[in-house]
Amino acid sequence: MRTEHFCPAHPTEIYDFIEELTTDGVISSNAAVKPYTRDAIARMLAEAQSKDSLLNKRQKDDLQFYMQDYALELDTLPVYYSYGHRHVTQWITPVSNLSLADPSLHILTKNKIFKMRIRPILGMDIYAGKKGMITKRWYGAEIQMDIAHHLSIWGSIRDNSWKGTGYLKDAYFPTEYDKIYGARLTKPGYLNNLPGVQYKESNYGGDFSDSRGGISLYAWWGSIGVQRERIQWGDAQHASNILSAHNPAVPMVTLQLTPCKWFQFDYFHAWLPSNVMDSTYYYSEREREGVTQREYRPANKFMAANMFTFMPIKYIQFSIGNSIVYAERNVQAAYFIPIAFFKSLDHLMTKGLGSENQNSQAFATITVRPTDHLRLYGSFFLDEFKFARLKKSNPEHNPVSYLVGFNWSGWPVKGLSLRGEFMRSYIACYTHSIAVLDYTSNSYKMGHYMGDNSQSIFVELAYRPVRGLRLVLNYTNDTKYNSYDYIRKNIGAIIAQKPFAEKIWRNDEINFRAVYEVFNNCYAHVDFSYNNTRAYAPKSARVAGEDRGWNADGTSQELSGDALVNYYLNKYTPVYLQGKNFTVTCGLSFGF
Repeated sequence: MRTEHFCPAHPTEIYDFIEELTTDGVISSNAAVKPYTRDAIARMLAEAQSKDSLLNKRQKDDLQFYMQDYALELDTLPVYYSYGHRHVTQWITPVSNLSLADPSLHILTKNKIFKMRIRPILGMDIYAGKKGMITKRWYGAEIQMDIAHHLSIWGSIRDNSWKGTGYLKDAYFPTEYDKIYGARLTKPGYLNNLPGVQYKESNYGGDFSDSRGGISLYAWWGSIGVQRERIQWGDAQHASNILSAHNPAVPMVTLQLTPCKWFQFDYFHAWLPSNVMDSTYYYSEREREGVTQREYRPANKFMAANMFTFMPIKYIQFSIGNSIVYAERNVQAAYFIPIAFFKSLDHLMTKGLGSENQNSQAFATITVRPTDHLRLYGSFFLDEFKFARLKKSNPEHNPVSYLVGFNWSGWPVKGLSLRGEFMRSYIACYTHSIAVLDYTSNSYKMGHYMGDNSQSIFVELAYRPVRGLRLVLNYTNDTKYNSYDYIRKNIGAIIAQKPFAEKIWRNDEINFRAVYEVFNNCYAHVDFSYNNTRAYAPKSARVAGEDRGWNADGTSQELSGDALVNYYLNKYTPVYLQGKNFTVTCGLSFGF
């Protein structure tokens, strides 16, 4: 197995194509660790090309189409075909060949030791429903370079904005403040699968930038690098319960080892934005003559994680790993040991003082393909685990999460697939009594977007009739049950509560999506969505630590009836999606 880091490939339609080929038994892939590198995708496409007798006509067309986008990784330049004609837009110089396509600039030197791709990024989505219209636009550029087959450098910038001012209806957004911030469909706490962002100050909707990139040294057996990307760990088609890539991208040091075909090792150490102020760390700012103002800084927050993936036979793949979220003054050298059980290291460094541990986790995922066209998978996340809690006499439940899913593809109809996922997370999973140690980054959950004491059901039917076109119909049922804060002195009583007891929030959503990749990395799509989001007031007596409302000063209170229903609805759902809504979304993008 060869590993080259010619930059990560952001999840787009090619991921669905790889999933289809994997489920059909044409190629093998490690779905437990994403994003894939561009080189890894190129190798999977080359493997599929060597088995083209197993592909139908549409799959062969898709394969040829995608191989043009990954031509540089295959040491060549893209050559485009349409209507049976060969279109070549290339310039040959004494030392290199250049190609302008899709639109992007590709450079490949004649000795093939330098490759470069420069691509513009531009896109817009328009959301229209009974509550008004929201526009989302983004633009930027990305560059990718590979030098001497051992050094990869990449970077991208996307400037994004959401706007609703002037479009949102007064009946739902009566004030200017409501219109400005009503366009923000994603923020920490909202229970939806939209990517998390960190907004900048603006007097309209939401404005944020997304800058990613990195540098990596690699060889055939592995790579080491520094990058800022979104990471997904855990096999999942809808949302992973281990690392879901729901939070904004974070900077990290990465290590990947692939010394043989049946084993892969992944490790990273990340710097996480805590969004928690450190009252002992501040700047003194001159506000006026003789007067200074303290500007408090955020507390440090870090994460280390590893994942061991084994592929003993063609049809089985399993991964195990562990992680730790810690908030010391400085990074700890012990957590830079890639192959380590971090909880043991944590005990070594904290127990001697009798101080609070950091927040450690363990997880596993397994994928089984019992026959061609069927793939079964599952992930298990342990936030905290004690065998004593498995006894029937013990009312406490372990704060864990599990996810199971399947993908049936390519039979009896070629190009048709049926997918399903079921996820449950128990009380106090992903949380901690110390806010800075929560399993979050930028206040967004790093695990499943539904958080603890929740359930998610996802079913999807997809069809790829011709090259580049995918038609998708899916249904999502998300349910949030009694919400508890992790109060250290009450945690025993909290996790002894019956999980999944009383619904406090639920969303049912049906979505139809048609997306067509006009040419490489140019997407046109239209979505028709219906959602019904509502909240409920628990009927049981409040338990210490249960969230039934907060005052403006941050103290808890006990709301009831409609006041509590509105509290949950506003806490977990943007106003634009509350209640019953039919929304039409259309968009066009270049790049990503």
